[in-house]
Amino acid sequence: MNLLNDLLLRLDGLLGGAFWFPYVLLGTGLFFTLYLGFPQLRYFTRALRIVRGKEDKHGMPGDTSHFQALATALSGTVGTGNIGGVAFAIYLGGPAALFWMWATAFFGMTTKFVEVTLSHKYRVKTPDGSMAGGPMYFMDRRLNLKWLAVIFAVATIISSFGTGNLPQINNIAQAMNAAFGIEPILTGGVLAILLGLVIIGGIKRIAAVTARVVPFMAVLYLVGALGVIVAHWDNVLPSFLLVFETAFTGSAAVGGFLGASLAFAFNRGVNRGLFSNEAGQGSSPIAHAAARSDEPVSEGMVAILEPFIDTLCICTLTGLVILSSGVWTEKLPNTFQSADIEVVAGAWSDQDPADRKALYHHLNAIGDSPVQSYTGPLQLVDGRLIDAPATILSSRSVAEDVVIKTAQDQPVTGEVMVRSGKFSDATLHVTGRSLLHSAELTSAAFARGLFGEFGRTIVAVGLLLFAFSTAIAWSYYGDRAMVYLFGVGSVKYYRMVYVIGFFLASFSDTTLVWNLAAVAIVLMTLPNLLGILLLRREMKDTVQAYLDEERT
Repeated sequence: MNLLNDLLLRLDGLLGGAFWFPYVLLGTGLFFTLYLGFPQLRYFTRALRIVRGKEDKHGMPGDTSHFQALATALSGTVGTGNIGGVAFAIYLGGPAALFWMWATAFFGMTTKFVEVTLSHKYRVKTPDGSMAGGPMYFMDRRLNLKWLAVIFAVATIISSFGTGNLPQINNIAQAMNAAFGIEPILTGGVLAILLGLVIIGGIKRIAAVTARVVPFMAVLYLVGALGVIVAHWDNVLPSFLLVFETAFTGSAAVGGFLGASLAFAFNRGVNRGLFSNEAGQGSSPIAHAAARSDEPVSEGMVAILEPFIDTLCICTLTGLVILSSGVWTEKLPNTFQSADIEVVAGAWSDQDPADRKALYHHLNAIGDSPVQSYTGPLQLVDGRLIDAPATILSSRSVAEDVVIKTAQDQPVTGEVMVRSGKFSDATLHVTGRSLLHSAELTSAAFARGLFGEFGRTIVAVGLLLFAFSTAIAWSYYGDRAMVYLFGVGSVKYYRMVYVIGFFLASFSDTTLVWNLAAVAIVLMTLPNLLGILLLRREMKDTVQAYLDEERT
């Protein structure tokens, strides 16, 4: 199992984690933005008009309204990434990462426009009367690249479990346990039943549910976020300025934050931005293909709104909450995850300018830093280091007030071994004060607002709604991929496995599946980007034909 996990991590590093991947994603959006004449600006107001039903025609083929298709696609993209993903990007890249998230959202609006238009154009009606569409259909029906379509469809099914299902319920269950003390297996059981009741009704029931859930969860999250922003209104403008000031320089060290290079901020901002709104991944075109319309371009215009709502609105709210509250630079009480811990040789302080510079180079992989991972014994008394020849880093910060306990929660007295910066005994329980990241950072920021500690409850409930709605939407994406590969009859078996996996993941380790999904996401994205680039001329002609028809 560990060998497979290591292999998946290596593949992810070669594909999605490689330096070239953000450039491919961002470059495709930039190319189409220039090639099509900035459609995200030219068609934005029209997209609003279409989604409000102002241009609806009666008797059009499809299963959902424009708004329901948008809500379903948004429920797939507005998920844990909006709560934890933004926090993780800022934690890694500082305020500059938020700027690059905005940039990817802006160009991602065009990518969505293209992929949704082409997917809607080549959709098909299945034997049960429902619509099926997505990049696999234009790869197959237009490009005659069946093998590429199969790769995309298989990757979609894997991703439906690895990004839309298992990690989502795992995050929900852990959040409910931390916030309200509810056992994960109980959370998983209740939500698995609800999930089954929703997805068994197909796209019409899914669309009806998401059309109600998405606006509610957005308003709830907005109220909580504004509670923090209002409480720290004097920091909002400086936070905005800091994002732009550091966008092309990287983020300097401040407080417990040791700084992030421009390359680090760019890479993390682009990755988080694109995986937040899924522009280029080819997932949301599957939802939009079900919309009642005979005009693919009009549905593509609706898709322009997705990155705007997901990233430019909701992710920006999260970013401003974190930056204006100041928690991103503060060391707070924390239970250290083993993946976040690194023991480095020597005594290092984030109060010493020379040490800060050395740590900055080490954490950002710049040049030959004097900071090196430690290997050897550490002496402990009552869980605390005594005359340590090493320094413990946690969450990219110098950890303070560190206490090391056994699996039975007893402070360790004696010797512990460290190899290559990691504790040899993986069962050790390490606590202290350090920077936070992901949903914990967002939760800490929400607690600094007008609602106080109740802000953490808003984050927990928001996480539940965001993640559950993501699971609903991704069930449909996997459902349509199954239809493409094996026919309509395979859907019922897929839904059964999807619900069972959802329940089991509430109390199981999903690391392996998440790593598998990280590779599958790339195997969705690269074929999709190749497909839309090959059809660039047809896309331009399709848009022009639509505009000409509108004029006449």
